[in-house]
Amino acid sequence: MKRRPYEKELLRLQAELVELQEWVKTGGHRIVVIFEGRDAAGKGGAIKRVAEYLNPRVARIAALPAPTERERTQWYFQRYVAHLPAAGEIVLFDRSWYNRAGVERVMGFCTQEEYTRFLHQCPIFERLLVEDGILLRKYWFSVSDAEQERRFRARLEDPMRRWKLSEMDLESITRWEDYSRAKDEMMVHTHIPEAPWYDVESEDKRRARINMISHLLASIPYHEVRRAPLEIPERPPATGYRRPPRVGSPVPDVTRDLPE
Repeated sequence: MKRRPYEKELLRLQAELVELQEWVKTGGHRIVVIFEGRDAAGKGGAIKRVAEYLNPRVARIAALPAPTERERTQWYFQRYVAHLPAAGEIVLFDRSWYNRAGVERVMGFCTQEEYTRFLHQCPIFERLLVEDGILLRKYWFSVSDAEQERRFRARLEDPMRRWKLSEMDLESITRWEDYSRAKDEMMVHTHIPEAPWYDVESEDKRRARINMISHLLASIPYHEVRRAPLEIPERPPATGYRRPPRVGSPVPDVTRDLPE
């Protein structure tokens, strides 16, 4: 997708996301959006564009680290429950409880018993969320093996994005079919009417972002909320205040040394 039409449509959709946010805030709604997919499939970029103009007090990104020793002894879904939205909030999960069906399953970080229990409990857990009024949307970002490797190599050569590449990411190259089988089995058990999966073709990142955001907006029955008119008041006349000498040390002005 060419840059100009992409940026124009993205800005229009982001304006709609702001309207959605106002509807969520004033109506006390709760939205959970799950972003899943292979490494380098474009999840992070999509999340960034969704959240770019939203109020971080309303729309939060949940990207949980590896569980602590204490968390490993809890009910598996327990640490995710703590990040669910309250009234008037949106939570974007950059990966989610589906870690168990993906990386944990493939890399052997969970037992067969834990994995089987997850496949049984996950649909029940998600039905409970939906029954309680949470609007749950699940997106799987699909990318080919060739495009994934190309993106990995681009990250490796870019010092600004090198941090996005880990040994675990590289391991996914050699376990491509294992991840494919794990994803297929996960979909069979967790693609339920109350919380279906939506597949985002992510070979072209720009198209993927536009398609995903468009679908999200179309799937939620929000409407424009009338805002109370705001007026900037006139500044009152001065009353003789004089600022005392500055206390803090000034930040050096390095811009003077930059070429014009």
